[in-house]
Amino acid sequence: MKPKTVLVTGASAGIGKATAERLLADGGYTVYVAARRVEKMEDLRDKGAKPLKMDITQDDEIVAAVKQITSEAGGVDILINNAGFGLNGAMEDTAFEDVRYQFEVNLFGLGRLTQLVLPYMREQRAGTIVNVSSVGGKIYNPLGAWYIATKHALEGWSDCLHLELKPFGIDVVIIEPGAIGTEFDDVMLGPMLERSGDSAYTPMTKRLAAALERSFKAPHHRRASPTRSPRFSRPNARRRDTRRASYARTMLFIRKWGGDRVFDRFVMKFIG
Repeated sequence: MKPKTVLVTGASAGIGKATAERLLADGGYTVYVAARRVEKMEDLRDKGAKPLKMDITQDDEIVAAVKQITSEAGGVDILINNAGFGLNGAMEDTAFEDVRYQFEVNLFGLGRLTQLVLPYMREQRAGTIVNVSSVGGKIYNPLGAWYIATKHALEGWSDCLHLELKPFGIDVVIIEPGAIGTEFDDVMLGPMLERSGDSAYTPMTKRLAAALERSFKAPHHRRASPTRSPRFSRPNARRRDTRRASYARTMLFIRKWGGDRVFDRFVMKFIG
């Protein structure tokens, strides 16, 4: 049988790279990996992957990547939409240029890429689309409004897509990770403090930063490792695969069973 062709976006680090490594180790796949920084994927090339330079916000680069895969492998059988980042800081302090870029990366670029791979999947009447969302798609917290907005949007988009594509034999899987070890300092705390560390929201920002540092360093609130990324290769993958850190499971439980008021009190108490 022809090996299934997989495209993993955001494969230069974190979950994307770990997922590509797992697929390559499992064997039986033609693995394309895409990111802005091709040099960060040379180790994946050495293991058998095919790196592509692709900025998920640039339509010409998205189109070129899909054209190359189509010419070489026929099309994409499994799309893993992993590229994304978190924009943290007070809503009022965030420049709208940054807001638009957040949505371009976390939603619009992902949607455009999905549009381009679907004709092949429909023709084959088979395919899998994996959208890496976040536990932030289910909960909320201060200083995360724009990032969480993209993840809530991705959740609804994925649910609609699941119903639209089911008649064609195409499955849509949502992954909802908690905090990942590679993200904490560089992606979450640093930009949040830079954006809102000297504004009307400084007291809340500093309290939240301190609370997160204490929480994530506690043994019972360990952050997940990217190497625990889901095994997408299994044919009976659940529609939602929730690889969450323990703190995220706690927040989800309170959000579901306590309602908004209880959850609000929990979050504000956590911040102090």
